Amino acid sequence: MKFRPCIDIHNGKVKQIVGGSLKDENTEADENYVSGEDAAFFAAMYKEDGLAGGHIIMLNPAGTPEYEADREQALAALAAFPGGMQIGGGITADNAPEFIDAGASHVIVTSYVFRDGIIHMEHLKKLVQAVGKKHIVLDLSCRKREGQYYIVTDRWQKFTETPVNEAVLEELSQYCDEFLIHGVDVEGKKAGIDEDLVGMLGDFTICPVTYAGGARSFQDIAALHSIGSGRVDVTIGSALDIFGGDLKYRDVVEFFKDFNANQV
Repeated sequence: MKFRPCIDIHNGKVKQIVGGSLKDENTEADENYVSGEDAAFFAAMYKEDGLAGGHIIMLNPAGTPEYEADREQALAALAAFPGGMQIGGGITADNAPEFIDAGASHVIVTSYVFRDGIIHMEHLKKLVQAVGKKHIVLDLSCRKREGQYYIVTDRWQKFTETPVNEAVLEELSQYCDEFLIHGVDVEGKKAGIDEDLVGMLGDFTICPVTYAGGARSFQDIAALHSIGSGRVDVTIGSALDIFGGDLKYRDVVEFFKDFNANQV
């Protein structure tokens, strides 16, 4: 289990937001924290701490002035930690090579592949042709409906009809190197992890999986390790003191350094 850091960018600012609150109208979102530092600051810090594999997410819709502000911040972050971070938000087969060339290790994709309630396999195959399977992370951001997790798209606002289960993960793993799973119902709420979702992800062994949503304490980290069978990496955002929370970033870095040293 590894700690995967994050940089979420909204309206050109590094923020932590309540995941399910994003609205396209008026570029609105419920904010937990707005940083006074830019994205490159955080990327340089993650590089210094040896935290490769984190992700940058541009939260505004592509084609808007706000997205262009996000993109400018994101490119600066990639330059600060070349090869060390993944990037998502508005990614398509057309622009993915640009971000890989700019220093992203992977591109993270949701709405380009999952839209209108179906999986657009032709888009996924185009993406593989554009940058290669080894550079692709599929973001299966999900919410529970009637007892079943489903992929949601369009900044977590729309349900698809695609469930998140082992069969779907196995099928999609043919086209990606990793999965990033956002538990949207708990994302940004600092209310604890989605244990049912983590348990399901812990049964999947084909490729790396990173879980994001609700982690707020070392107790949550321990629970995630136990419930996820040690196979699920974790992103922590709003709970960290660098994003206005109570959990000290430096303590988390040291915890995972010691933890992984003891696993050898």
